[in-house]
Amino acid sequence: MRLSALNDIDDGGFAEVEATIDGDAESLVLYRLGDEVRAWLNVCPHAGRRLDWAPGQFLKSKDGHLVCAAHGASFELDRGDCVAGPCRGDALRAVQVQVRDGEVWLA
Repeated sequence: MRLSALNDIDDGGFAEVEATIDGDAESLVLYRLGDEVRAWLNVCPHAGRRLDWAPGQFLKSKDGHLVCAAHGASFELDRGDCVAGPCRGDALRAVQVQVRDGEVWLA
């Protein structure tokens, strides 16, 4: 399933897309770093709320972490581990994606 064009995501930025995962409609966070994209469910493990403060708008700390808009949990962007806040030690649920011919696809 095609999720996005790579160029629609700013390098070092985020995008929100909808996808069907295991038969369920889910919101995903895409994070682009050069020609690579990482993806996670748009759900904070702390309280099950969305990470974005408005649809598709995500907070990035000065340390380069994704910050949950609801309770301030901070997630590093390599594996999605929570490094600060109420769910420290937990992690975002990764979704496997791949970039092919300038497009981001579910793997």
